[in-house]
Amino acid sequence: MGRSCLRKCKPARVMGWLQIILGGLVILVSILSLTRFYYAGFFFHNEEICQHFFTIRDLNDGFDAKALSDRVGEVLDMLESLQGKLELKEQEMEKNKSITLDKKYLEDEIVRPLHSANVALRQIRLPKFEERGNSTVKEDPLINFFVTEEIRKYITPKENRVSRINLYGSDKVYNTIGHACVLHKKELEQYMDYDIGSYCDDDWNLAQKLMLNGCDPLPRRRCLTRASKVYSKPYPINESLWRLPDERNVRWGNYQCRNFECLSSKNPKKGYSKCTGCFEMEKEKLKWVTNSSLSADFLISDVLAIKTGEIRIGLDYGIGTGTFAARMREKNVTIVSTALNLGAPFNEMIALRGLVPLYVTLNQRLPFFDNIMDLIHTTGFMDGWIDLLLLDFILYDWDRILRPGGLLWIDRFFCKRKDLDDYMYMFLQLRYKKHKWVISPKSKDEIYLSALLEKPPRAI
Repeated sequence: MGRSCLRKCKPARVMGWLQIILGGLVILVSILSLTRFYYAGFFFHNEEICQHFFTIRDLNDGFDAKALSDRVGEVLDMLESLQGKLELKEQEMEKNKSITLDKKYLEDEIVRPLHSANVALRQIRLPKFEERGNSTVKEDPLINFFVTEEIRKYITPKENRVSRINLYGSDKVYNTIGHACVLHKKELEQYMDYDIGSYCDDDWNLAQKLMLNGCDPLPRRRCLTRASKVYSKPYPINESLWRLPDERNVRWGNYQCRNFECLSSKNPKKGYSKCTGCFEMEKEKLKWVTNSSLSADFLISDVLAIKTGEIRIGLDYGIGTGTFAARMREKNVTIVSTALNLGAPFNEMIALRGLVPLYVTLNQRLPFFDNIMDLIHTTGFMDGWIDLLLLDFILYDWDRILRPGGLLWIDRFFCKRKDLDDYMYMFLQLRYKKHKWVISPKSKDEIYLSALLEKPPRAI
């Protein structure tokens, strides 16, 4: 009896001693490791050691950990939802043995969610380590923020072929989007959701909404822009300047009106409020060429006489249908007109008149080089609603593109009387020479300000 117990207990004793020995080795190794960490200084706050071993500073500088965490959380939510569906289906099958997994259920509830989770995981971009002295972490900007693949392809840097430096002096090209695009992720992904090479949706209004909300510039798209199905050739230039264009050349789907006659100022449901009467050519013909009862109205002939022969190119910064550019064209002056389609086809109208529209918002730096414009004219767009700091940035941008000796024509800017001193300071702070300066009442509480200012030379 004793011998049989001894035979049975001997292997157990051996295993017990082995466990004790292995446990002792683990404790010994742990003590030695802790001792080495102690002497290395890891039990004290030592920023240099952390940076050396973990490159925390580099990681924070170049890696968007929040976007990566959000993407991983999104995938985990997908998998958790899928697991819940499978468990629920399993319970139903246990209760009712006749229930089976049909093909449609497998495709819709299992295969597709698994595919989506798989794609989302594969889209995660981990940072790359680049050796430049110390190892640094580099991550493509916003690459883990957006889900739509076309946005990710657009913002991914495009490396030059055969590793050559391009004519811009860089080894890759970064496509740009506005920083506020991250605040409008859903709308931007909707805008970029299309089939490559097919027709784009008729969604210019969505694009303009994104631009006005700071998602500017927008990413390029690889789809075909829609045009009117009955587009006809425009009128010749000797007719187009002072004639309403053919309404068939405009896509009217996103406007309240469906023709140019509907845009008349007499129609209370025309769909826009700024530049009332801009689509009535008989009224437009009178602007800047005939005297009015308002002293704040300047004539083009009087302005050009101040700089005879010097005004050749300029910018009309406002909202309208290109009438100022049309009148200046008759004086052999080329004007680019900024335009937004705020309830009416302003861009199409300007282009169909044979003039040049520039589709930009107040958010954007003007796409012109320094010191090139002879004239900047502004009317009807920036009034007393504009923030003073925003106006300050805009004025300095105008100053950047206006050449020395160029003219800044502020045309019927209006604001409340109590705000006049603030706006006068903004317009005069750059120390431009005054050629004209007129203040005229608009109403009991509002006033007009018109001015013609000349940029001084700055020889530095």
